[in-house]
Amino acid sequence: MPNHVATEVPQGWPSRVMVAPPDAANAALVQNVAPANWVSPKPKDKYHLVVIGAGTAGLVSAAIAVGLGARVALVERHMFGGDCLNFGCVPSKAFIRAARAWADAKGAKSDFGGPSINDDADFASAMLRLRTLRADMSEVDSVKRFHKLGVDVFLGDASFSDATTIMVGENRLRFRRAIVATGARAARPPIPGLSETPYRTNEDIFSLTQLPRRLVVIGGGPIGAELAQAFARYGAEVTVVHSDAHVLPREDVDAAAAVARSMHADGIRIINDAGVERVDHDGTEFQISVAVGGNKSKLVCDELLVATGRNANVAGLQLENAGITYTKKSILVDDRYRTSNKSVYAIGDISSQLQFTHVADAQARFAVANALFFGIGGGKDSTLVVPRVTFTSPEVAHVGMTIEDAAAKGVALQTVRVDLTENDRSVLENDTDGFLKVHLKHGTDTILGATLVAAHAGEMIGELSVAITNGVGLDRVGKTIHPYPTQSEVFRKAADVWRRDRLTPRVKKIFAWWFSVFD
Repeated sequence: MPNHVATEVPQGWPSRVMVAPPDAANAALVQNVAPANWVSPKPKDKYHLVVIGAGTAGLVSAAIAVGLGARVALVERHMFGGDCLNFGCVPSKAFIRAARAWADAKGAKSDFGGPSINDDADFASAMLRLRTLRADMSEVDSVKRFHKLGVDVFLGDASFSDATTIMVGENRLRFRRAIVATGARAARPPIPGLSETPYRTNEDIFSLTQLPRRLVVIGGGPIGAELAQAFARYGAEVTVVHSDAHVLPREDVDAAAAVARSMHADGIRIINDAGVERVDHDGTEFQISVAVGGNKSKLVCDELLVATGRNANVAGLQLENAGITYTKKSILVDDRYRTSNKSVYAIGDISSQLQFTHVADAQARFAVANALFFGIGGGKDSTLVVPRVTFTSPEVAHVGMTIEDAAAKGVALQTVRVDLTENDRSVLENDTDGFLKVHLKHGTDTILGATLVAAHAGEMIGELSVAITNGVGLDRVGKTIHPYPTQSEVFRKAADVWRRDRLTPRVKKIFAWWFSVFD
């Protein structure tokens, strides 16, 4: 575990920053991403680019622009690093990895003849590891680093005063171009009683230092499924309640079923097609009234995690003053990320339907070029080929079109499937409950989309992302030598299946005639 030099909580943490517990790791985090003693610089007369929001989209935008020589100001009201560093990707993956280690340890005897492990997980140690790693990684996203890059950093609330001016307290930032990258935050569903309870979201669930004995998760999407499985593996009694027919409703139905089987094996109770009618808290426990069809029941738990979507962070920006059109869900942009104010762009979770860190990064690279160089070196959002990963066990990775996307666009597909039961590495590692589906343009080997369910699907889906991005067909993917034994051989096997399917009765007759010549 990395060592920390911070030994005490700094005095006067910014009131806008809520991070717990107040230990050395979080002290180091706050000092990097929201230093209490930061003094804003004197604003330049006019900036080439002002960026609002220091999450991934904003940080990448500012770094690129200042690296090219532009005068850049960056405004953040909360914590540098945004959701990904502080409450999302970084802590959640540390949390999930530790939980998987405990699951592997407990399954060592039954799966591989290893030692019998029956001890409970050391939840407090796992959470300390999470906070320590997050603090160490925060140096890359720190206020100090961006100041050294030459960015004027302003900590505080930003708001538009007119179409070309942003105010941060008494500081007036005039700009030629601006990028809004304020992201999104967990939405609160309209459940009676919920707002009066101490429920948790991804923004504070990683502040826990003790494992809850009973946890209810409202929401069966990626965040809900990932964290439900992790908490169950630490030893909590977990119930998932959601309104859809199955968990991961955006994913391939077979992929969702594989994840549901794994969640059930971890002891998780999943209540599908459910409505939450009311939530109460008596000071100790939550009481959650649930209806499924005509049947009603009540769940009791110690902690409640709500993971039912996200809303755009538009409050306080006074976008109307700049003539920027927006909704509760997003700022509206065109294909080049321009808002209704052509001098202002919006990227990342504030405007994108695909709310992923890697999408925010990619959009930033396009948006800076679009904003400062009239599109030279930039691009359109519609050209991005976006992979996504849900970090359950097994992982679910997808890129490109889904079957539903193709049907909506009237595109005829041919789907090639390879199950992991046909992959030697998967058999050897007891990891066969998964598959690869490749969606091809009918009658060709053109890859339009793919879903992969495997232990490390997220590490593997990049091969097909490269193929789609560069127009490489499945036939050429199959001609690439993949090392044996690896799970990546599923890509070669998919090409083999596609080739066999091309052996129509007519082609087989031609081959039969050809070989008869040698008789």
